[in-house]
Amino acid sequence: MYINDVFIEDTFCEAFYGVCARVLITAEDKNTLKKAAYDATSTPGAVIGRIEGGVEKFVDKSKTPDGRPGAILQFWFGKKDLKKFEVELSYRIRQDILVKPFTTLFNLELDADGHIDTMKYVGHCGDGYEWEEELYGRKMIVVPITVPDFKIERKIGYQKGIMGANFWYMCETKEAVLEAGEKIIKAINKIDYVITPFDVCSAASKPETNYPWIGPTTNHPYCPSLKSRLGKDSKVPEGVKYIPEIVINGLKEDKIKEAMKVGIEAATTVDGVLRISAGNYGGKLGEYKLRLYDVLK
Repeated sequence: MYINDVFIEDTFCEAFYGVCARVLITAEDKNTLKKAAYDATSTPGAVIGRIEGGVEKFVDKSKTPDGRPGAILQFWFGKKDLKKFEVELSYRIRQDILVKPFTTLFNLELDADGHIDTMKYVGHCGDGYEWEEELYGRKMIVVPITVPDFKIERKIGYQKGIMGANFWYMCETKEAVLEAGEKIIKAINKIDYVITPFDVCSAASKPETNYPWIGPTTNHPYCPSLKSRLGKDSKVPEGVKYIPEIVINGLKEDKIKEAMKVGIEAATTVDGVLRISAGNYGGKLGEYKLRLYDVLK
């Protein structure tokens, strides 16, 4: 298959189940809001047993409970240990959102599979002086801090979703990597219920490794700098010098497929993008197999 003269491989990506907390944060001004949103979601960590997140979208003050500028964030965890998810989520809230002036956090569940009580790991930052209050029609915890005060909804819903959907856009030039990456992310950001936790990722990994204490390491057959060293074991196509990856997490399978479709189509509009592929590991990594040809129908 070709789109805009760019070859699309007949392959699939693997994706797997994860748990997601979808929240809304608000702030007094857009600058503080952006800092809180991007700081809280800046470090993808699912592959090393931590949390990862992304900004789904920014929303107008007319669509938030307290009438202030808002951002919808997704926080994902790839393991079944919900207690660790609760702790890891609290780190992001406490260190990146609570510390920003005049921020508030609301639950924004779709169909929650369960709830996290935020008192233990966030509310008690008030050292016992925190209190509960009915605000904006919600049960909120008020955490007294020196720039008064951080407010957080008492319960945050979590639900199952899909992590790790991906595609690769193989490039001939650095310019293509950057221009296509910008267009891809802009296209995907228009889709609800999905995030790109790495933005443009320059380090696709593989499950097997020579150094298990590190976790996933480089997907060496696809490293252009190793092509001559690997010889026939290299899987880098002729003319390709860069292989960026776009990773997508989402709450709905149809939205993930839509995000993959618009992202791939955006990539093929850029000169220097030669080929589209995807990361899979023989079908052994994830429960979902998303075939590129099916996504692009």
